[in-house]
Amino acid sequence: MLPSGTEGPRLFLLLLGFLSSSCLWVEGRSRKPNVVLILTDDQDVSLGGMTPLKKTKALIADHGMTFSNAYVASALCCPSRSSILTGRYPHNHHVLNNTIEGNCSSKAWQKTQEPYTFPALLYSSGYQTFFAGKYLNQYGSEEAGGINHVPPGWSYWYALEKNSKYYNYTLSENGQPKPHGQNYSQDYLTDVLANVSLDFLNYKSNHEPFFMMIATPAPHSPWTAAPQYEKAFLNASAPRGSNFNVHGKDKHWLIRQAKSPMSNSSIQYLDNAFRKRWQTLLSVDDLVEKLLKQLEARGELDNTFVFFTSDNGYHTGQFSLPIDKRQLYEFDIKVPLLVRGPGIKPNQITKSLVANIDLGPTILDIAGYDLNKTQMDGMSFLPIMTNNTNVTWRTDILVEYQGEGSNTSDPTCPTLGPGVSQCFPDCVCEDSYNNTYACVRTIAAAYDLQYCEFDDAEVFVEVYNITADPNQLTNIAKTIDKEILEQMNHRLMMLQSCSGPSCHTPGVFDPRYRFDPRLMFMDQGQQSHTLSRKTLK
Repeated sequence: MLPSGTEGPRLFLLLLGFLSSSCLWVEGRSRKPNVVLILTDDQDVSLGGMTPLKKTKALIADHGMTFSNAYVASALCCPSRSSILTGRYPHNHHVLNNTIEGNCSSKAWQKTQEPYTFPALLYSSGYQTFFAGKYLNQYGSEEAGGINHVPPGWSYWYALEKNSKYYNYTLSENGQPKPHGQNYSQDYLTDVLANVSLDFLNYKSNHEPFFMMIATPAPHSPWTAAPQYEKAFLNASAPRGSNFNVHGKDKHWLIRQAKSPMSNSSIQYLDNAFRKRWQTLLSVDDLVEKLLKQLEARGELDNTFVFFTSDNGYHTGQFSLPIDKRQLYEFDIKVPLLVRGPGIKPNQITKSLVANIDLGPTILDIAGYDLNKTQMDGMSFLPIMTNNTNVTWRTDILVEYQGEGSNTSDPTCPTLGPGVSQCFPDCVCEDSYNNTYACVRTIAAAYDLQYCEFDDAEVFVEVYNITADPNQLTNIAKTIDKEILEQMNHRLMMLQSCSGPSCHTPGVFDPRYRFDPRLMFMDQGQQSHTLSRKTLK
C-alpha cells in the first residue's frame, strides 16, 4: 500500500481500477508485452556496484541476459537520462550538463524533445505509462515550468523535484506538489517508489499493456541508508586496483592536477562514501524483489520485460580523484545492464557493445512500434536478447561531455583559476569548462580500444588498449599505429556529426567499413559522409 498521506495517487489509481473492472476482458487474448525499466542513479559496475544486489541478480540476471559492455553516451545524470528518454546522443538532444543553462529540463527541451521521447511514443500506441522517481535534475524548478509540468505521454506521474534525496523532498503527483518529511515508514524515497509502483500494478487497467519507469535515488549522494541497513558493509572499502590513488600520468589537465597520493582524510572520506552507497542499494534490491513478486502473483511476469541499469558510473579514488563521475574512463562510462523477458534464455552474458541510447529503440521494438518513424541514434538490441543469428551489430559508440564549470574562481582552489565547479577533500576539483571531450569506444573482434579528444587549447588525445590495460593506466596516443589513430579520429568526427540512421553505420574495425583519408565510405550502397570537426555547442 502507499504510505499515509498519499491520498492523491491512491484515488487516481482506484479510478484506474474502476475503469479496468468495467472493461470486458477476454480470457487468453494475446497482448503486447509489458516493460519495466528500473534506473539507479550513479551506480558503477566496474568497481563492484552490483555486489549488494543479490536479489536483483537472482531475479533478473539469472533469468535473462547480462550485458558486459553497456555504456552511457555521457557520464553525467541529466545528459545521460535525456539520452535514455530520447534515444539520442547529447549533440542531438542538446542537454550538455545538469543546469538549466545546459538545457536540463529547460523550456527548449520540453518543446523540442519531450513530445518525442520513447514513453510518449509508447503512450500514443496504446500503452499505459507510469513514472516514479528522479526524472531530470532541474525538473520542478521555476525556470522549467515548476512542479505542475507533467511531460506528455505519461498516464501516471510521480516525479521527484530536482535531484536525488531520501528524505525531505517534494514529489509531483500528476502535477500537484506533495511534500515529504523524514519519517522512515512514510517518507524514505526508495520505499515510497516501491509502494506506489505496487499500487499501480494493483489498480491499473488490465486490458492495455503497460510501461513502468522507476528511477531510484540510490546510490546517489547524500547516501542515506534505510535504518535497517545502516550497519551493513562496515568492513567494506573502495577497491584498491592498480589505478587507485596513483598519479594520472599522460592524462588531461583535470586528472594531472589531482593530489597524489591522497591524504588519509580523502581516503577515509571515499571509503565511507563507498560503504554508504552500497547500503542504499540494499533498499533498491528490496524494491526489485517486491516488484517482481507482485508481477508473478498477478500472472504478468512471463509477459513482462524487466530492464535494470544506471544513468552513469562512478569513481572512488581512481587516479586520486576521491568521488564523482564525468570522466571518460571505464569506471564512469560503463554501467550495469540486466534484462529478463519473453524469449530471453536464462543465465546469458553477451559482450555486444550497447549504449543507453539503445534502450528507447529496444523498448519500442518490443512494443511493435515502427522504428523507421523515429529519428533515434540508438539501435534495438532485441535481436541480441532473442539470439537472432542474422543480426549484424555495431563495433563502436560515441561518448561525449561538455564541462560544466562555474562563473567564478573557487576560493579553495586558487591555483586552478576560473571554471572550477566543485571540490572534494584536499581540493580535487572534478570539473571545469575545459573538461570537454568526445570519445569513440570500440569493441571488435581484434580490438578493444578507446580514443578520446579534448576540446581545449592542447587538443589533448587519450587512447587506451582496454585488452592489455583494463585500468587505463597507459595513454598510448603517441605510440599507437598512426593509421589506426587516423581512422579513429575520422570515426570520431563522423559520430559527432551523426543523426538517426547515420549513427548506425559500420565502425572502423567492421568488415563493411572502408577508410579513405578524405572521405568515409560505407559499403553496401550506404551514403558517404564528408568529414568535418564538430564539438558540442
